[in-house]
Amino acid sequence: MGRMKDGMIRSEMGAVQRKSPGTEVQRIARKAASMSKPIHYHEGMFPPAELDWTRLLPLIGPANAAVARYDGILSAIPNAQVLLSPLATQEAVLSSRIEGTQASMGEVLEYEARGIKGEPSTPKEKDIREIINYRLALQAATRMLKDLPLCQRVVLESHRILLDSVRGHGKSPGQYRKTPNWIGATGCTIEDARFVPISAAKLPGAMSLWEKFIHDPAADRLVQLALLHAEFESLHPFLDGNGRLGRMLIPLFLYQTKLIQQPVFYISAYLEIHRDEYYDLLLAVSRDNDWSGWCAFFLEAVRVQAEENFSKAHSILNLYRRMMTRVAELTHSQYAIHALDWIFEKPIFKAADFVRSARAPKPTARRILSQLKTEGVLRELQASSGRRSATLVYPELLNIAEGHPVF
Repeated sequence: MGRMKDGMIRSEMGAVQRKSPGTEVQRIARKAASMSKPIHYHEGMFPPAELDWTRLLPLIGPANAAVARYDGILSAIPNAQVLLSPLATQEAVLSSRIEGTQASMGEVLEYEARGIKGEPSTPKEKDIREIINYRLALQAATRMLKDLPLCQRVVLESHRILLDSVRGHGKSPGQYRKTPNWIGATGCTIEDARFVPISAAKLPGAMSLWEKFIHDPAADRLVQLALLHAEFESLHPFLDGNGRLGRMLIPLFLYQTKLIQQPVFYISAYLEIHRDEYYDLLLAVSRDNDWSGWCAFFLEAVRVQAEENFSKAHSILNLYRRMMTRVAELTHSQYAIHALDWIFEKPIFKAADFVRSARAPKPTARRILSQLKTEGVLRELQASSGRRSATLVYPELLNIAEGHPVF
């Protein structure tokens, strides 16, 4: 869970108003009373004893079919981690934006192209570093899954990387909290909070139960993932970074259970658009024991995002195949594919970095860049000046990742 919004109250009251008028006054009174005091963690209710499968079954099939279709396009993409890297950056941007960061994908890629080192010095740079850390943490977790199952050790190491040198770096990165925490307006007391997670003393046992449930057999893996995500956010095991880490665990679980062949799945766009509903339904798990309502929302989120992921990945694959031919024809170089792969992985870059590391002789690399600029494949974001190299962008790829023209 991240920052709660006032829309939560409106949503809850709206739900009351749709109920039958016979006991309307009593229901409103109970709701008002419940909103005047914190919602506390649902101790002893995970995993839920039962779910409303009649409600969930119509959603399970379409969600699984959409994920399988997306996995099919992943298997068709050579080196998907490279070609889809702009989508990975966009996921990091959107997941972090849910928590309040204010940086775009373009700003992140430009920052990386500049090669700035040292501690971030401005609020914008701090936001960008949070986004970069998200990507680094996911990459580290993916490497760990080659030798380990998805477990607390992976979670703790990912959290350490996520909070390295950014907001929350002083809040015990890589360690479960040892003090109470709560969610509400900035500066509120625990008595005024909207949600109070499990106590620190009971957290280790709860995380062990959560870890065990990862590896339990399940009637449906996506429903199991919905329950795992809700439980992680409800436990709120860290002093900071819970929301981002909880969303990061989604592609890692899909990858471990072989629903997708690589941990490349982007769900934060849907959750960011439906942010208030996302938080409302997570709260409803603890307040109303409404696991089924949350699962229904999550299954729909997975279906919608799997279809969107498929569409973007398919467009990127088509672009790559088309550009393989075009770049070869434009450059007449045996290094054309190496150059194209490099640009797909770093669609905003300094010309000097390309010349230095694109696996082509330097004169050839300079000629390739010149030809691609002349033909409009690449565009200058910043012209060269003195010893400063030009910064170039590949607009067509980034516009696919963004979902609309940006560059």
